[in-house]
Amino acid sequence: MPRERNEPVRLTRIYTRGGDAGETSLGDGSRASKLDPRIRAYGIVDELNSHIGVALAGDLPPALRAPLARVQNELFDVGADLSVPFAGPDERLRTTQAMIDGLEALCDEHNAELPELKSFVLPGGTETAARLHVARTVARRAEIAALEADVNPLARVYLNRVSDLLFIFARSANAFAGRDEPLWRPGV
Repeated sequence: MPRERNEPVRLTRIYTRGGDAGETSLGDGSRASKLDPRIRAYGIVDELNSHIGVALAGDLPPALRAPLARVQNELFDVGADLSVPFAGPDERLRTTQAMIDGLEALCDEHNAELPELKSFVLPGGTETAARLHVARTVARRAEIAALEADVNPLARVYLNRVSDLLFIFARSANAFAGRDEPLWRPGV
C-alpha cells in the first residue's frame, strides 16, 4: 500500500541487524560508528525528547503543554538534521532560524510573567518543575555533544534555546502551582 501524503515515514520493521557490529546508517545512507559524536548528539536529543514526553505525561500547566508538544516535534527535525552530514545549506530537513526565533518568542512571553531572579534556582519545587529541570540539563548535554560534531550550527543554537525555554517553563510550573522556587543560598 502506498504511503499517504501526511505519513512522513513508514516503519515496517523495527530491527534491521544493521547496527549489530557497532555502526549505524546516517540520514543520507552513509554508515558511521555508533561512537561518532554525531550519533551521540542525536541520541541525546532523543533522550531529551523522551524527558519532555515524561513532563507532558504529568500534571503540566495547560499554557506549557502545546509549546512543549511543538518542541517535541521540532526535536525530531533537529535529530534528522544532526543525522545528515552538513556542508552548508541544502534541501534536507534542517534546523532553521525560524525555529530558533519561535523558541525565543516563547522564552520572552513566558519569562515576562515571572518574578525577577534574585538568586540561582535550584532544580525542584513541584514534580513538574523538577522534570522540566531534568529535561533542561539533558538539553545542555545535547548541545555540548553537538559542539563536538560537525553539524549544522543552527542545531546547536536551537538546543541552547531549548534549555533556556525549559528553565523558564520549570519556573512557570512552580508559579502556576503557587509554589516558591527553591533558591540557592551560598554557604548553607
